[in-house]
Amino acid sequence: MPVHTSSIEFSTPGNSEILDITRDVQQKLSETRLREGLVTVFVPGSTGGVITLEYEPGLVRDLKEAFERIAPQGRPYHHDRTWNDGNGHSHVRASLVGPSLSVPFRDGRLILGTWQQIAFVDFDSRPRRRVLIIQVMGE
Repeated sequence: MPVHTSSIEFSTPGNSEILDITRDVQQKLSETRLREGLVTVFVPGSTGGVITLEYEPGLVRDLKEAFERIAPQGRPYHHDRTWNDGNGHSHVRASLVGPSLSVPFRDGRLILGTWQQIAFVDFDSRPRRRVLIIQVMGE
């Protein structure tokens, strides 16, 4: 079974920024010319996550507020005491979301629900340049 590995790169402001990357992932899939299989999106690093959601302003805001309730900024984290970098909340949030997502495809198209998109969430507390790994397996 063929495996194609590529990447997408972009900059983010951090602070739980949520970016719709569905078109980018579909583009990478289309470049492989595979018809059926599985796409995996993976973020190297410990302060980013990959999710699916209905990417619309209200839900994006709801998610950011939920992340703040679950792992708030400004409270003491053991990680911050260890490294003095102030992003303990970022690591907790990313650990809960996870660094990867797999999506099946058929006829060269991602199989997503009508209102479902793939998104990257940058939980870090500062702007970052990010690289996501896109791995496509199939036939």
